[in-house]
Amino acid sequence: MTAETSQTLDRGLRVLKLLADTDHGLTVTELSNKLGVNRTVVYRLLATLEQHALVRRDLGGRARVGLGVLRLGRQVHPLVREAALPALRSLAEDIGATAHLTLVDGTEALAVAVVEPTWTDYHVAYRAGFRHPLDRGAAGRAILSARNQPLEEPGYTLTHGELEAGASGAAAPLIGVTGVEGSVGVVMLADAVPERVGPRVVDAAREVAEALR
Repeated sequence: MTAETSQTLDRGLRVLKLLADTDHGLTVTELSNKLGVNRTVVYRLLATLEQHALVRRDLGGRARVGLGVLRLGRQVHPLVREAALPALRSLAEDIGATAHLTLVDGTEALAVAVVEPTWTDYHVAYRAGFRHPLDRGAAGRAILSARNQPLEEPGYTLTHGELEAGASGAAAPLIGVTGVEGSVGVVMLADAVPERVGPRVVDAAREVAEALR
């Protein structure tokens, strides 16, 4: 800690990070041990975070991340969208297909940025705000593949007709971006995705990931 930083805020942020890394919550004692502070300090931190709905405690006393974190997370979308647009524009123009950035929102995949090519006669209409289950469509499946193989080099996922009849998709997951789970992809009216599209989508996902780091 330096003179310009707040020890209390630092501890509060560390509490949120610890809770975000567990599915079953943590007790006051567990947090106390992990932070290296006494239980009284932890009680005060949790009480403050609860007031802002950033933390909740269940009937057993275990602390978990609260719904207030989701509200903060939604405000991140515009920033992520802005950072991703250059790579998406390049991808859409290069492939001649609609490019998109998709993020996880609860149990769904949410398109937060979409760029359509300018030179094609026709393309798939795909809008920001479009939602679909994570296990349907290339964008969601690419995200799930990264969850199942987090340490492997990213590949790409291809689908056909899962979200729209006659449309094919290709997507690659974002890798190495703390706090962001998503994918970059394209959707096109075709029976199959051309061979060069998959690797190009992987490159675009890498560009977006670098812009977000």
